[in-house]
Amino acid sequence: FTNHHSIQGEGNIYCMPDHFEKLDFELEAAIVICKEGKNITADEADKYIGGLMIMNDMSARRLQMEEMLLNLGPAKGKDFCTVIGPCLVTLDELEQYEIPAKQNHVGKTWNLTMKCSVNGKQVSEGNIGDMDWTFAEIIERCSYGVTLHPGDVIGSGTVGTGCFLELNGTGKLNDPNYQEQWLQEGDEVVMEIEQLGVLKNKIVKEESDLSILARKKI
Repeated sequence: FTNHHSIQGEGNIYCMPDHFEKLDFELEAAIVICKEGKNITADEADKYIGGLMIMNDMSARRLQMEEMLLNLGPAKGKDFCTVIGPCLVTLDELEQYEIPAKQNHVGKTWNLTMKCSVNGKQVSEGNIGDMDWTFAEIIERCSYGVTLHPGDVIGSGTVGTGCFLELNGTGKLNDPNYQEQWLQEGDEVVMEIEQLGVLKNKIVKEESDLSILARKKI
């Protein structure tokens, strides 16, 4: 289940109590499709990219983990908020930052540093150039048997170190006494990608007595 109505820009992110059970950010880049196409090959796919922007693919990890036991995707662990912005940067504006694709890969990629901070403390850093697959290759896969339309948004996937889920896992491997960290009410999340801008959000608690987790049947 995906909810395109939950896409937002800068500002408050409203979360229900269940969302705060391991609430997480995901630092990503995203592309916007600029023309219709189906079964697009990677060799041609860059022509379908209208531009790049920042994406914060918010995640409620407890809900996500419960739902993915069914192997049907994250559903309610994801559909409450996805943040994009603050602007769309076209590919001609990024030409000087282009770097060669990795060996045996096809498509444009860029040397653009990605960072995320929570309450003023940097917690993540990566680079768009580190992606395992280029956006052209991702488009090839997404468009297989499916028509892509102008305005469709496709995320890169989370950059290395780009979420608390990964950081917590690494932390506990290196230190048995490591304390997990998750987003809390009032936290400010700031994402920055070189040449794409800065995206700021504040986590706000939305009061509700409804809890799917509390109704879970054991």
